[in-house]
Amino acid sequence: MPGKEKTLNDLFLHTLKDVYYAEKQILKALPKMAKAAESEELKKAFETHREETEGQIERLEEVFKILGKQARGVQCEAINGIIEEGKEVMEDFAESEALDAGILAAAQAVEHYEITRYGTLKTWASELGMPDAAKLLDQNLQEERKTDKLLTQMAEARINTKAA
Repeated sequence: MPGKEKTLNDLFLHTLKDVYYAEKQILKALPKMAKAAESEELKKAFETHREETEGQIERLEEVFKILGKQARGVQCEAINGIIEEGKEVMEDFAESEALDAGILAAAQAVEHYEITRYGTLKTWASELGMPDAAKLLDQNLQEERKTDKLLTQMAEARINTKAA
């Protein structure tokens, strides 16, 4: 017997679970990144983003409630790989002038992944007639964009210059 045809609703829920898992993994990784960073400015940025990530997880839980579903993640190999790559940079470049530049680049890879996911989810929520979910997802999207912009400014103004 063929299975039920998958819909955009199904894809939305799967992607929501994916980003929920990703945020939980990021929440675990941020303190390690802050500890490894040499720049006080970068440490502070990671600590601030950890607090934002907690709020983003809460908003995702609200979206699950809107859907009438329990908040739970599904393993995301993409974020696992991005985080693992960041760990390798922290190990391989420990004690190096390039450490902060590498950690910052790894953090931006995370941000770009999140920006992509939240942009997609926001659009799908709108298409599926879920304006409250779209608004919550847009809040997360805007925070991720703000963090990415901050990291770019830090890289261009100081971090990359120090590493060069």
